[in-house]
This record gives sequence, structure tokens and C-alpha cells, in this order.
Amino acid sequence: MNTMASDHHSHAVDDRVLSPLLGMDAVTLRVGDLEQMSSYYENALALTPIQERPVGAEVHRVLGRGNTAMVRLVHTPDLPTPGRNQAGLFHTAFLFQDAASLAATVYRTAQDSRSRFAGSSDHLVSEAFYFSDPEGNGIELYVDRPRETWQHKNGEIQMDTIYLDPNAYLSEHLDESVLAQVDRQLGGVGHVHLQVGDVARARAFYIDALGFETTASSHPGALFASAGGYHHHIAMNTWNSRGAGPRAAALGLGDVAITLPTREDLDAVVARLRHHRIEFADTGNAILVSDPWDTQVTLALPQNDCTRG
Repeated sequence: MNTMASDHHSHAVDDRVLSPLLGMDAVTLRVGDLEQMSSYYENALALTPIQERPVGAEVHRVLGRGNTAMVRLVHTPDLPTPGRNQAGLFHTAFLFQDAASLAATVYRTAQDSRSRFAGSSDHLVSEAFYFSDPEGNGIELYVDRPRETWQHKNGEIQMDTIYLDPNAYLSEHLDESVLAQVDRQLGGVGHVHLQVGDVARARAFYIDALGFETTASSHPGALFASAGGYHHHIAMNTWNSRGAGPRAAALGLGDVAITLPTREDLDAVVARLRHHRIEFADTGNAILVSDPWDTQVTLALPQNDCTRG
């Protein structure tokens, strides 16, 4: 379930900000044990393998729901495990279409003994459950509240962290018929939450250069941003990683993938990156750039298949 709209015919490019038709794509995770991690995402999150291919000495395996890629696992067993205080991934947030789909996925994830439950919250704009996978990558499973219910104050979307009783939520929303077909329920990457060393530098990169727009900046040590008025497509925090420097090669986050509708949108990103004197690579169909902590971000055109390589 991509958050990008499908009709691009009337799309007008704004040189200052990213397209409101932006969509988040499959997050790339570098993993030490490909079979263990693949079986985890298949069993716990009810994802299905979509594609597998060699890339040099690496094996890339893509999993998702239906035709929507949600995670790309890259087998890199020789890399070390990242430290908790390093820059990188805080969590990948998987968005589901309704409460029953979310509840079924949460139930499946909680039943897998390899999952580590990390809490659940009502964020006013969404309801979310948090886990860690077997290699310590953070996972959020969530559903949005209707956009018309989101509250704004001083130009920012109001979000909070209110306790959400997981057992009560499952009791209310778990549907046996949905659970039996949970792998057929639509899902996708809704947002990616990053650990960064400094919020001001993160703002300069993700907002000033890439073109996201701030949606919430009043939470201590954190910044939330999006395109098109969504509550957030990207978040950055220093809660564990304040002062962190560039990332060394390690397991964990390999790439944050974003889909833009047209080449003109990519050209607008190129112009902003050049203005801010940030190095990047342009393949024609994609822009590859690294943030100040060497987290790679790929902004690409929509692909004919579901697994953008």
C-alpha cells in the first residue's frame, strides 16, 4: 500500500518541496542471516517473497504483500552489528489499510517467539505497535486515523504518545476471517524513522535539501516531516544517538527508498542538492544521496514491476 497517488497526469512540480504524490518504498536491511530474517518476516509479518537476485557477491531478497514490496533483505554476513547509539534505523513503519488488518498482523508478530515487543501507542493521528526483529531492527505496525480527524496547532500536526492497551485492541479488532488471510491484506511502508546525530543537520538535509516539509518539531530531540500534508514520511531523532558521527559499514539499514512520480521531480531534487553542494549520483531513473551520517537515500521513478532494483 504505497502512499503515492496513481494519477500523475495533472502533477505540477514545486521546485521547493517534494511532490505530494511521493510514496515510500521498500526499506533495505543488511542482514547477517538471510534465511532466519526472511523466515521471520514471512512468518511474523505475513510477508511473501517477491523477488530474489544476486547483486555481485550479495543476495537481495524482496518481501511484501501482494505486488507491494515492503522490505529488501541483503545478505552481508561479514558486517558487524551496529551499536545502539549509532546513526541509522530507529524503525521501519509498515502501514495497514484498516484496524482488522493491523490487528491480524500484530497478532501474528506477537505469536512469533523471535519478536521482541517494544510497546504500543495512540499517536492521535495513528495507532501503532512496536517490535524488534531478530537482528534488532525496529518495526512499527500501524494504521492511520482518518485525516479529517488530525488536529493542527501553529501550523504543525498534533501528535502524542498515549498508552494503547494491546490486548484490548486485539479483543476489539481481531477478526478470524481476516487473520486467516492476513497475507492478502494490503500493506506498505508508511514512514521511516531514523536515528541521527543532530536534529539541525538533519533538518538541513531532509527538509532544506531533499524537500520534505516539517510537520512536527516541538518534540524534544525529534523532527517529523512529510510531503503533501501526511503526518510524516520521515522522522529523525537523537534519543539514543545524539552526537553520533557517520556510520561505519554495519548490519541494519542499507537504504531509505522514496518514489517520485516524474523525472521533473527528480530534477527538482537535483537542483536543491546542487544548491546545497551535496554530492549525489544520478542514474537517470534514480538519485542516490547520503545524509550527513552516511545513511543512503534513493529517490526513484516508479517501476513497471514491484521490486525496484
